[in-house]
Amino acid sequence: MQYSLTDAPMDIVGIGIGPANLSLAALLKRHPQIRSRFFDRRAEFQWHAGLMLPNASLQVPFLKDLVSLVDPTNDLSFLQFLAVQKRLLCFINASFPQVLRREFNQYYRWACEQLSTLRFGSEVQAVDVDGDMIVVQGDGWRHTTRHLVLGTGQQPSVPDCAKPWLGETMLHASQYLIHNNPIEGKRVVVVGGGQTGAEVFQHLIADSDGMPASVTWVTRRSNFAPLDESSFTNELYTPGYTNYFYDLPEARRTMLLSEQKLASDGVSAALLGAIYRRVYELRYVAGLPGDLQMRPARELVGVTRRGDCWVLTLQHTQRDMQEVLEADIVVLCTGYAYGMPKCLAPIAGRIDRQGDGFVVNPDYSIRWDGPRGSRIYVQNAAKDQRGIADPNLGLVPWRCAQIINSVAERALYDIDEPAPFIHWDTQAVAVQNGAQGMEFMS
Repeated sequence: MQYSLTDAPMDIVGIGIGPANLSLAALLKRHPQIRSRFFDRRAEFQWHAGLMLPNASLQVPFLKDLVSLVDPTNDLSFLQFLAVQKRLLCFINASFPQVLRREFNQYYRWACEQLSTLRFGSEVQAVDVDGDMIVVQGDGWRHTTRHLVLGTGQQPSVPDCAKPWLGETMLHASQYLIHNNPIEGKRVVVVGGGQTGAEVFQHLIADSDGMPASVTWVTRRSNFAPLDESSFTNELYTPGYTNYFYDLPEARRTMLLSEQKLASDGVSAALLGAIYRRVYELRYVAGLPGDLQMRPARELVGVTRRGDCWVLTLQHTQRDMQEVLEADIVVLCTGYAYGMPKCLAPIAGRIDRQGDGFVVNPDYSIRWDGPRGSRIYVQNAAKDQRGIADPNLGLVPWRCAQIINSVAERALYDIDEPAPFIHWDTQAVAVQNGAQGMEFMS
């Protein structure tokens, strides 16, 4: 796709069009005075196409859509999508406990159709600086912009021992439906005890007429644990908590992320129940011959090839011993990690780093020595500094509103939070209770 080299400079250029930058584009629609363009190398929007399993559902309420958290009357809300598609009343009557991910993908694709600022099939190959502007370049085109927003998302995380073997039958879960391996009569191993591992395991045992010879579900965790989604735990997904988390010392943040793992990376209780009942049915009611095993406290530490099969070495994390499994297909449900986009190579030396990530300012811009007044903002790249909510859908519109306000240098969106139910910070409690003579000591 070609763009004129004389196009007026943008205020914002976004790289990547996933839910985060799509939310930013949706919120900017009401503010056309902020000139923006968003680029993605894919030909069209698809949300986790390799994992769009038939029964997979959201782990967040549908009101945490592209816009509603900060702009509930926006015409790109999920409720507006349901109304336009003439399915709102039926959706209400269906009483879904959670929205199917396939329907939310339809919503995202519908939103894309309403936005003129999106450019699919346009890969950003390089980002550089020219004078006081940022330059974004693709194949035969370039744009200048004051600000850049990185929305390239996280990349599949794969155990080191499996990386040399990745392919059609040793695959990350993000490729599960894309490769679509025949499973009937095969030995399949699922590695990873989070929501994705549970969804893949459920999918593998769903068809009684096409069962694998065996399915083994392996996780480093001590058990197949449910997502902690109590009301008080969900307070971790509020602006107040993410701001509080940001101000904590790095060591404390690291400790809290470990403690809060099941608040973001557990399996929905309904799915765990469905899997347990299905295993019961297959074993005791249907009497099917497939061998189904669930093995917690095992870490994948070795992979070799023997003839046509994989040989997996598992380290038992609670006993000083190892196990060996043979498999025809291995699905690595081992999560994602953030990596700096390759297109930033020309300016990588000008960006401050913290570990594998960036040093992130309160407005989600990163620290770098670029032109004065030009900022690079990041989406889904600040978990270590902003907490477990950062890669989650829940606070995406709030984060985008922060970015928009920062670019506009005024409050186009009201992002002030009401008084919290939980007082995380002693200072906030001291202010509220000051009249009662409360004192706090360091």
